[in-house]
Amino acid sequence: MTARTKDDIAAAIARDITDHHPDGAYVNLGIGQPTLVADHLPRGSGVVLHTENGMLAMGPAAHGDDIDPDLTNAGKIPVTELPGAAYFHQADSFAMMRGGHLDICVLGAFQVSAGGDLANWHTGAPDAIPAVGGAMDLAIGAERVWVMMTLFDKQGAPKLVPTCTYPLTGVGCIDRVYTDLATFAVGPGGVRVLDVHGITPAELVRRLGPVQLDIDAAVG
Repeated sequence: MTARTKDDIAAAIARDITDHHPDGAYVNLGIGQPTLVADHLPRGSGVVLHTENGMLAMGPAAHGDDIDPDLTNAGKIPVTELPGAAYFHQADSFAMMRGGHLDICVLGAFQVSAGGDLANWHTGAPDAIPAVGGAMDLAIGAERVWVMMTLFDKQGAPKLVPTCTYPLTGVGCIDRVYTDLATFAVGPGGVRVLDVHGITPAELVRRLGPVQLDIDAAVG
């Protein structure tokens, strides 16, 4: 097996969304990698995608003649609309996010702690540009908050850590982390490895160091 590509991860998240909510769900996809999930949701899934810039029933990314420069997601990527699509003020969009109306949100992250804390708006570096956006509202407003990220940063440091060292976005808000090398359930009970890709469980344990892992029997 090989490590998952971004599209592989997005496809896995799309499958789990439909598995958790077979009759459909209201889902927000954060800026960056999570927007790819829209391209992997099957037609007729009943999933209604919400964007923080003010849209419901967003479809997959737009290409070619389907591109409308006035129709974009929160990351300014051109998207399509599905039947029943609606548009509204960004203030109304944030009211939906804060009001507990989203079943699932998928966010990117700089770090996730073993207890489910999220750091995704600032690395703390003096020259870094902070980017809060709506992540704080989504982290506390959605019923489930999942993260899509690479497991290690460009320097090879783990992004799944015992305790976040970057400024926090939310505390104890993450319950699942999807990465190129593994999927994890996180929270008060610790870190459980749900699957691995392109790495052995033993190597995963070695590379994550102080993070204590509970590896499902099906994983090995």
